[in-house]
Amino acid sequence: ADNSTNKYPVIYVLDGTADEDFIHIAGLVQFGTFPWINMLPESIVVGIANVDRKRDFTYPTNNAEDKAAFPTTGGSAAFMDFLEKELQPLIQDTYRTVDTTTIIGQSLGGLLATEILFKRPALFDNYLIVSPSLWWDDESLLDYSPNLSSVTGKIYVAVGQEGRTMKRVARSLVKKLNAAKLDVHFDYFGKQDHGNILHQAVYDAFSVLYPKEEK
Repeated sequence: ADNSTNKYPVIYVLDGTADEDFIHIAGLVQFGTFPWINMLPESIVVGIANVDRKRDFTYPTNNAEDKAAFPTTGGSAAFMDFLEKELQPLIQDTYRTVDTTTIIGQSLGGLLATEILFKRPALFDNYLIVSPSLWWDDESLLDYSPNLSSVTGKIYVAVGQEGRTMKRVARSLVKKLNAAKLDVHFDYFGKQDHGNILHQAVYDAFSVLYPKEEK
């Protein structure tokens, strides 16, 4: 509870409970803001927890295997409403924030972050999309025609050694975003898999979001 008037950018973390990704992402932010590291500005990190991520992170699917594996599927529109109409206003009203927002999503969270980018691009400035599950509903999101003219921030996409489909859909996403003339950075992590890519990817993403000026 400092008495300063500083204002802070906000980083929203999907799968953001303490036993998932909040603590290690917050740790990266803490490390990156040490004055001797000076990788990114001091930021507010908001971890978003889920009751049912298979419901909240997915749009309805026509694929029978998806439906069998995800019986509660199809709630992403309601979850995006929650982010837009409840969570973001709460954070803005409660804390001293600047307008810059970043979302971090991996796997199904990466699917949701991509859906937000395509359907409600103004919700966030920067998008960190790691190992996105774009295979969902027979890859239908990759066929969507988004209007991305309002995107002003950076988009970072990463995938690791996660099988041919995951690598292909991640590269397809990057190709689509590049065609829209957006500020996109893609990383491939040959030594990381689906389970351990996020930490390394977010570390690299921060250096992409806030590039150091050459001296």
